[in-house]
Formats: sequence, C-alpha cells, structure tokens
Amino acid sequence: MNPRELTVTEHLVELRKRLLICAVFFVIALIVGFYLAEPIIKYIQYSKEAEQLTLNAFNVTDPLVIYLQVTVFVAFVLSSPLLLHQIWLFITPGLHETERKATLKYIPYSFILFIAGASFSYFVLFPYVMHFMMGLSADLEIKQTIGINAYFSFLFRLVMPFGIVFQLPVVTLFLARLGILNPELMVKFRKYAYFVLVVIAVFLAPPDFISNVIVAIPLFVIYEISIIIARRGYRKFLQAEAMLLEEERIAAEREQVERLLAEQRRQIEELND
Repeated sequence: MNPRELTVTEHLVELRKRLLICAVFFVIALIVGFYLAEPIIKYIQYSKEAEQLTLNAFNVTDPLVIYLQVTVFVAFVLSSPLLLHQIWLFITPGLHETERKATLKYIPYSFILFIAGASFSYFVLFPYVMHFMMGLSADLEIKQTIGINAYFSFLFRLVMPFGIVFQLPVVTLFLARLGILNPELMVKFRKYAYFVLVVIAVFLAPPDFISNVIVAIPLFVIYEISIIIARRGYRKFLQAEAMLLEEERIAAEREQVERLLAEQRRQIEELND
C-alpha cells in the first residue's frame, strides 16, 4: 500500500483529474474517428454481406446518425487503452508495488481481446446471421427493404457485446491477481455460468440451434481460458502475500532486536553513570 492514505477530498480531486484526461483524449479520438468514419462505412456497405442489399435511408437524418455512430465507435476503440490506463492510475494508490506492475500489463491484452471479440463477431458471426435472415426471408417469400440505420444498429448490437465478453479473461485475471476472485469458485459455479452464456448466445444469435452453438462454443472456450488464467493470477497473489508476510515478519524481528539492543545500551549507560 502507499505510505499515505488519500483523504476523500484527494480522491475526488484525483477522480476529477482522471475524468478530465479521459474527456480530452476522447474528444481527440472523436476527431480522428470523424475522418475514419466515411471509409469504414463504405467498406461495410460494399462488403460481401451487404453488396446484394439496397440499404435505404427512411429518415433524412439516417446518414448523419450512422456517421455519428461509427465516429463514436471508432473513438471508443481508439481511446480505450488510455481510458483503461486512467482507471488503473486511479486505483493504484490502493495496490502494492507488485500488484501495480502486474496489473499494468493487462491493459494491452484487454485492447487486443476486444478487437478479437469484435473481429470474431463481424467476420464469423455476422455473415452467418445475415445468411440465415436472408434465407428465412426467401423461404417466406418476403422482400426485405432494409434501412441503413437498422442495418448498422444490428451490426453494432452483435459486435459490441462480443468485444466486451472477450474481456472476461483479463477481468478474471485482474480480480484473481488482487485476491478478490478465487478461481475455484468459477469451477464450482461453472454450470450456472454456462447457463448464463447459453442465454447470451440465444439473445445474440438467430433463433436456430446451429447458430446458438456457433455463438455459445467461443463463449465456453473464453470461460475455460479465464479459469486457467485466473488460477495463475491467484497463485501469484498467494505468493506475493506470502512474501509480504515474510517481509513483515523479518521487519518485526529486526525492530524487536533493535529495541532490545537499545534497551541494553541504555542499561549499560545507566550502570556507567
């Protein structure tokens, strides 16, 4: 722990500082996202999934709404490493030195996992979902008239949750490294966790068994990887705690010896007087 505990006022000042930094960098990321939004929108419009579709604007503001949505999404992705770093800086006063060094390394992994989850959703799940929906429309002899706003909103509803769910290994490792989460609890409640993941898969995927399996299997794999990683983190936490207790024991013994020596010197000085 830091030698001096922060007061409530100091915590609020520190929080204000971190929020201000986050806001400044998010605005900068918004500016960058504004220039990247158009090529990203065109890439999605002319992708294999959308090339045979006619995306319509049913409201005058639809193009602007899409542009702003993509801009904010890009800004969120670009600024997320710095946002995580600011969160880390805010909580570090409550961490030991070893915990600070260990948890700092999780930030790039968190960013990579978010990109991996979003990429899996866009390149693997989204094409399958679109194929299923178009096939269902054809079977029912329904001609789809798709709004561009609805298309992009549907895409974001698939991409964002997977980017967040893929954070699970980093979150569990972080909590286990701090001793908050015991990985054996994850093993004990595995069946309940699997049930929750199946429910998530049902909400994210089309309503057919194959789609649910395609979505659920990666979620199960992520959960099992999280258990393995959390065990390593929890083991390091126990080792760090043992080392800290040993250091405190040695320091206490040294302090006791110094007190005894000081007492002996005082007694010798009194005898000499």
